[in-house]
Amino acid sequence: MKKTAVIIAGGGFAGLSAAMYLDKNLARRADAEVTLINRENFILFTPMLHEVAAGDLYPGDIVNPLRRILRHVKFVEAEVQAIDLSERRIRCVGGVAQLALEFEFDHLLLTLGSETNFFDLPGVSEWAVTMKSMFDAAMLRNRILALLEEATLQTDVAARRRILTFVTAGGGFAGAETTGAINDFVRETVRYYPDLNEELIRVLVIHPGDFLLPELGQELGDYAEHKLRERKVDVIKGVRVASYDGTVITLTDGNKISASTLIWTAGVKPSPVIAPLPCQKERGRLLVSEYLAATGVPGLWAAGDCAAVPISNTDKFHPPTAQHGLREGLVAAKNIAAVVLDRPLKPFTFTTLGQLATIGRRTGVAMVFGMKFSGFIAWCLWRSVYLMKLRRLAKKLRVMVGWTLDLFFSRDIEQMITLRDVQAVSDLARRIRARATGSGTPLSASESPSLIIN
Repeated sequence: MKKTAVIIAGGGFAGLSAAMYLDKNLARRADAEVTLINRENFILFTPMLHEVAAGDLYPGDIVNPLRRILRHVKFVEAEVQAIDLSERRIRCVGGVAQLALEFEFDHLLLTLGSETNFFDLPGVSEWAVTMKSMFDAAMLRNRILALLEEATLQTDVAARRRILTFVTAGGGFAGAETTGAINDFVRETVRYYPDLNEELIRVLVIHPGDFLLPELGQELGDYAEHKLRERKVDVIKGVRVASYDGTVITLTDGNKISASTLIWTAGVKPSPVIAPLPCQKERGRLLVSEYLAATGVPGLWAAGDCAAVPISNTDKFHPPTAQHGLREGLVAAKNIAAVVLDRPLKPFTFTTLGQLATIGRRTGVAMVFGMKFSGFIAWCLWRSVYLMKLRRLAKKLRVMVGWTLDLFFSRDIEQMITLRDVQAVSDLARRIRARATGSGTPLSASESPSLIIN
């Protein structure tokens, strides 16, 4: 019996939502095979990334292993490289040895998400810190601690000020939340460094618009700015970053800021895998119908950040947010199953329920069902809503315990990864890759055998 091959490319919110539905329905059938391809074997709960960066949560608290969530869907850890629509094949690479993998499909659901867009600005991609992955958040926290340690070794006040200047490019959700979190973290932590003082610290957010958090409107944006300024954050509006060389940030108005850290949250773009596809696109995203199907390509579907999903009876598109992605993935999965089982399709219809953001310790802003509010209540609502959305009871309990301990104890300030560790891991990774491809010498038994792929 020839099985209907359904492939989901991408395991973010939309991809996992689709996989979970098919896991309970289509994947159980003997005449169908559903495969989820993702470059990590876990799903990252991105709304809590800034809490990891600030040391409120541990990285493992906000990830869930895909293999523990899915029972009947086949999982492949690999990175999608190219899609051949004419041959109906998807090409990937996986493993340390970069093994070439190919999969045939009858139905392909693209949920590849987005990646950071540096807009080809000089030096930004080479020197800026991003906030897209668990590694990014963990390394940002580690970087802050490393810079505090480095500042104690400097005797020049100007050098100390540059080292302890943290600039965020972009005042949207990610930018405002990250700025508020790291500002609290660095100012609370500096008291453990007798040779330093809080006056040396400077935290800035650079936003091209007239007010922060434009998704929530000017009233809440102005409130967020007011609260950040109260906590000694400088807010620069109406300009953009023009370049960065690792020590000096140049703005579009010609002003310069001396800083060792630039956190880039100023833009994203769809996965580069989408660009070569001979399909209609809208600002780089794959244009789909109200049923999440790509026009003119039977069996091709898209949801989440990489899809431009039209809003019924308008010329607008649904925003690329997690709450939309979850529901788009579910509807796409239902429609794939409907095609396989010869049932009618259902259109995607959804109205944003609300949006929430935190801007520092016990302060937030929210717009829910059109109502706007801010302060401690909004912060509590943010934590309550996202705790409910976090998958698996074990993770919810870990986060609850972490938040509870945070009420009574100060954050840990150990530097988990040093420069020596980074160099050692980099050297080991090169040797593992050389061994896997047969171009290097074998590793000794003492060289972290748990990392060796046999």
